[in-house]
Amino acid sequence: MISQESIQQIQNQIDIIDIIGSFIKLKKRGANYLGNCPFHNEKTPSFTVSPTKEIYKCFGCGKSGNAIGFVMDHEKYSYVEALRWLAAKYNITLEETEASPEFKAIQLTSDSLFIINNFAKDFFSNALLNTEEGNDIALSYLKERGFNLDTIKKFQLGYNPSARDEFTKVAIDSQYNKDLLLKTGLVVSREEKMMDNYRGRIIFPIHNQSGKILGFGARIIKSNDKAPKYINTPENEIYIKSKILYGAYFARMAIDKADECLLVEGYTDVVSLHQAGIENVVASGGTSLTPDQLRLIKKYTKNLTIIYDGDSAGIKAALRGLDLALEEGLDVKLVLIPDKEDPDSYVNKLGANAFIDFVKNEKKDFILFQLEIALKDAGTDPARKSAIVNQIAETISKINKTEEFTRRQDYIKRVSEILKVEESGFNALVNKVIRDKITKEESKSFRADLPPLDESFIDADDETSALFNKDESHEQALVRSLVEFGLKDWDEEQKVAHYFFSQIDDLDLEELIDNKKLVNIIHLYRKWYKEGLQPTAKNFLYHDDPEINSLIIKIMDVDAEISPNWKHHYEGHIPTREELYKEEVISTMNYLQLRKIKRLIIENQQELEKTTDPQQQLICMQTHQHLKKLEADISKKAGTVIYK
Repeated sequence: MISQESIQQIQNQIDIIDIIGSFIKLKKRGANYLGNCPFHNEKTPSFTVSPTKEIYKCFGCGKSGNAIGFVMDHEKYSYVEALRWLAAKYNITLEETEASPEFKAIQLTSDSLFIINNFAKDFFSNALLNTEEGNDIALSYLKERGFNLDTIKKFQLGYNPSARDEFTKVAIDSQYNKDLLLKTGLVVSREEKMMDNYRGRIIFPIHNQSGKILGFGARIIKSNDKAPKYINTPENEIYIKSKILYGAYFARMAIDKADECLLVEGYTDVVSLHQAGIENVVASGGTSLTPDQLRLIKKYTKNLTIIYDGDSAGIKAALRGLDLALEEGLDVKLVLIPDKEDPDSYVNKLGANAFIDFVKNEKKDFILFQLEIALKDAGTDPARKSAIVNQIAETISKINKTEEFTRRQDYIKRVSEILKVEESGFNALVNKVIRDKITKEESKSFRADLPPLDESFIDADDETSALFNKDESHEQALVRSLVEFGLKDWDEEQKVAHYFFSQIDDLDLEELIDNKKLVNIIHLYRKWYKEGLQPTAKNFLYHDDPEINSLIIKIMDVDAEISPNWKHHYEGHIPTREELYKEEVISTMNYLQLRKIKRLIIENQQELEKTTDPQQQLICMQTHQHLKKLEADISKKAGTVIYK
């Protein structure tokens, strides 16, 4: 287990903009940063990162967290793996203490897969380069395909010997866990015997963005009609096929520099193009493009050029995922390699410069190509042609960002001419599709976007008073003001925290605050403060109790900023929360007092209903009047401060 000292050292080094910015492009907007959310498919950036609060929040899908949580979610790391990744990033030497057996078991499930994969990579590389069988069968095959030794070493290509269990024996003799070996897919069990799964095959290691090996692709060398051409690692804790693009680790910088990503199908296509000096290329592995793969591309560029074989299967493969690419805001082009060729063979046939020229000259617009193919399939069938009009309108509607308006209108004009339909009518159809989608989305989010009611003046005998008593947003605002502003000066003699606790000492927090986890945060803050610590949000944000840090993230959600357009309507400086912190603290304290008074009113009314003694009834009525006056006074102080 990683020691608390090391964890604290990592936390002190964390720069959330630096960390998240290494995965997605962020643009500064006011005090925060904005980018496209990597966790869901969105058209307009809604992913906001606050460097001061050290949290992120997507206002589209609602996902939020801290820097460690982002690395865990984005890279599918465990907590420990994320800490190791951050330690490596900031050159921090980790000190580790003995972990519990349960923790070790969880950690090994993921960590050991990477360790085994790295061991296997070394074994396969050695078998290819330093054994007679590897040289005679695999290395000679690769050289015949045109791959030189530098390229083979760069991509860490290897060979699994043809013997039944050569790798398996070495791995087991090296004390690797049999269950984990099976999970990696490197080993299979048949007739209660363990044996190599990739025997007699060329091995292509598949890397993640930091260069660690997620899994393998294994290509057969000898012709065998029964055996599949490729075998891939089965899905496990670290290998999730829909999130992987082969070659992305080697292509990242080249894609960014060229501002274009070339997408091919196979491993050898990637390797051949890299060897030819065309390095901004990745492979989908022959499967339909997924949103996660497209987002991986979009991290580096919005320009995607798909290069597939020119046969019918290649064309169908190229057309899959088109709408997803458009929704991601990618500008997609298509290049079809002449029939009976693939990018690997064609670049070797033409040479690098001629291949680059071919790609440049043969790029087809994806939408127009889709239309061309669809019209050929439809022939003279009017019903199928009518369906094409609706289908292409649906496709063009995916281009609905404001900055892409001109592009969409250009498509409408060109498609109308090809389909021989009225441009105005087709434009109306596209707009109707967009409106229908917006209406559907708005209806889903309408309730979530409604502002909360101002419950400050609700009568105790009103049925809705129960809603006030359970309003957690006000409870969160109370804790938020303590955590954010506790160390600020209240006056010349005391801090906000000192004032805060002096006001609530006589209040029963357990009774007045429904969310007991919030009460725990207040108690924890008071404990730290009395011990002489200087607690801030960061102490809770990276607390080892996941319930505490997830709750503080929720409380500290990134605020929506004041629109710059306000400056056109209002003159002068618009105060920030930091400038009005005293008012906010008073307001939250007023709320707590108001809640106590409301509950006293309810208790007094219940007492009034129960008693039959005239004297006691008079006392209850006088008490009610007194409490209502206090309630009115505090409600005035609370004013219109409403917390979301």
